[in-house]
Amino acid sequence: MVSSWAKFAAIPVLAGLLLAGCASDSAQEARPSTVAITAPSNVSLDMVVGRWGVASFHNDKDRKRTEAEARSQCKQPYVVAKGPSDGVMMHVADDPKLYELRLKAGPGNKAYLGFEAPAGDPQDREIISATKSMLVMRFVDPDAHRRYGTFIFVRCG
Repeated sequence: MVSSWAKFAAIPVLAGLLLAGCASDSAQEARPSTVAITAPSNVSLDMVVGRWGVASFHNDKDRKRTEAEARSQCKQPYVVAKGPSDGVMMHVADDPKLYELRLKAGPGNKAYLGFEAPAGDPQDREIISATKSMLVMRFVDPDAHRRYGTFIFVRCG
């Protein structure tokens, strides 16, 4: 028979194992895999690299107002730099760390930005529209999209 003390002593060990399992799962989610990536023909790295004012909206009726809000954010621009391996350095949903993301071509002439995984991966952003002066993107993951909305990036300066 196991003593009461032994039962309570096992709790921290079990909690540690559970937390370690959670940590390894989330670390694995953020780690890029090796997959052949095809760049989209309608978006280039030069269109993404730069200094941006960023804002987001949830309802299409708010888009014009959000574009103006993004322009006003150029006082403290979000900087997208070229990555060391032909990608761009950006944040992903729910993570303050910068990662190198790649442009990816998806079915139906869609463009995505994300880790080396098939285009349309849940961690990707779909690039809805892209010009030299403005990018419009949304997270593929429905939960991240619900929380963050559709992003408008307006080029600063």
